[in-house]
Amino acid sequence: MTQDIHGASAAAAAGTGTGGWWRNAVIYQVYVRSFADGNGDGVGDLPGVRDRLPYLAGLGVDALWITPFYRSPMADFGYDVADYREVDPRFGTLDDARALIADAHAHGLRIILDLVPNHTSDAHAWFRAALAAAPGSPERARYLFRDGRGAGGAEPPNDWESVFGGPAWTRIPGGQWYLHLFDPAQPDLNWNDAAVRAEFEAVLRFWLDLGADGFRIDVAHGMVKAAGLPDVGRAGQTRMLGTAVLPYFDQDGVHEIHRSWRALLDTYAGERIGVAEAWAPTAERLARYTRPDELHQAFNFHYLTAPWDAHGMRAVIEESLRTAAAVSAPATWVLSNHDVQRHVTRYGGGAEGLRRARAAALLTLALPGSAYVYQGEELGLPEVLDLPAEVLQDPQRRRGEGEGRDGCRVPLPWSGEEPPFGFGTGGTTWLPIPPAWRDRTVAAQDADPDSTLALYRNALRVRRGHPALGDGPLRWLVGPPGTLMFVREPGGPDGAGGAGTPAGRSVGCAVNMGDRTVQIAAFGAPLLASGPVRAAGGRIELAPGTAVWWEVA
Repeated sequence: MTQDIHGASAAAAAGTGTGGWWRNAVIYQVYVRSFADGNGDGVGDLPGVRDRLPYLAGLGVDALWITPFYRSPMADFGYDVADYREVDPRFGTLDDARALIADAHAHGLRIILDLVPNHTSDAHAWFRAALAAAPGSPERARYLFRDGRGAGGAEPPNDWESVFGGPAWTRIPGGQWYLHLFDPAQPDLNWNDAAVRAEFEAVLRFWLDLGADGFRIDVAHGMVKAAGLPDVGRAGQTRMLGTAVLPYFDQDGVHEIHRSWRALLDTYAGERIGVAEAWAPTAERLARYTRPDELHQAFNFHYLTAPWDAHGMRAVIEESLRTAAAVSAPATWVLSNHDVQRHVTRYGGGAEGLRRARAAALLTLALPGSAYVYQGEELGLPEVLDLPAEVLQDPQRRRGEGEGRDGCRVPLPWSGEEPPFGFGTGGTTWLPIPPAWRDRTVAAQDADPDSTLALYRNALRVRRGHPALGDGPLRWLVGPPGTLMFVREPGGPDGAGGAGTPAGRSVGCAVNMGDRTVQIAAFGAPLLASGPVRAAGGRIELAPGTAVWWEVA
């Protein structure tokens, strides 16, 4: 078995106590095609990621979650997998993947891969075999083929809708229909079939043996379908943020799959983890995915969708902490990802949106548990709202489903005064980078002590070194209207901070979400602020859209 970067034992990994690197981890999401281009074709790839590992290590994150790079026709940009054991030529080779994992470990970074188990590509060998086979065959049993309803079976088997819009069924020559809860090019697998379960266990082992430190599980709530595939009615089929909370998702049977995967992960040295991308109707239902014998984390979309409002944000934080604690799991916090509008824009855009986004970063990194950083948020990147129609590529938009996700997937600007801003050696990028981003490049922000990049680096440095941050307790303070204030006290699972950190010191955090400047009682010296603050006489003056950390004396 492959040893992890810290040489932890399999026995330690199998424990269900409060320890574990993932409980405190800051995990950086790499959207491969938009991160860095290693071969000059304008599309990000694995060699590009490998070249930028020193940047990520210097940023101060603990792990990388890398979006799918498997062989794929790219009907949904890699979330339609044709071969789970091969790298798509657009992104490199299997040797590139091996080298990336090894180099990341050498830089002290763990690698979390994206697993897509709810569906395959329609180009997968299994689905091609199913189309060539007869109804009732073992090949078709791996997917969800059904006869239609009505005269001649001309109507879909039930009323389910695709998350991407339209019926969730497509008819094939010969008359049967197959289920696809997403695009027709993404046929859903039948997780009641033993061959499907055995195949994915083998896929997990394949990547774990290559050194992967864990998996982010796409649509972790979706693999098991409601028994009998019953109609649900249109009123129950609601969507939010490009995915869905639908009555045929979040079936209890998914938890048996996750238990089996947790048992497999625990046989490997180095605390390999599973992270659920699960949409559930309540925080209590979401917490079920992280019970001690299931997955290690679940994305907290309730926090991502919380409004810029102190009352609403506090309610989400309290509910998240309460439900995570009920199953002894760490809470997770995420502000943006590759499927939603960047939070600089969600929080108002322009200077106001950036101020709030910087404050939200300090809030997020001060909360107990694990945090996720979407590539480019450390640069303060906004959503690109004015991409020319002729360059838009998101399949959702091409299907007429909303505005699409291209705006949050624009390639990163690294250096230089004009596009492609050092993204690669070529002169183009698969989506154009706005010329206005010349002031937001890594190089432009690198030496600026007031830049958003500097804020993230400093916050991650303090978070990693201070005994009161990371996982552990939170105590709310009473602050002025429109503010969130709390204290983080030492006592998390790891118990000690970095060299030179005073033992027993607490950290306070305050965020002004109101529209007026306020004064707060800090009881100590500021450690870090998202914008200008004035401190005197044990009080800190906090402008709107500003956050501050202070060390409690």
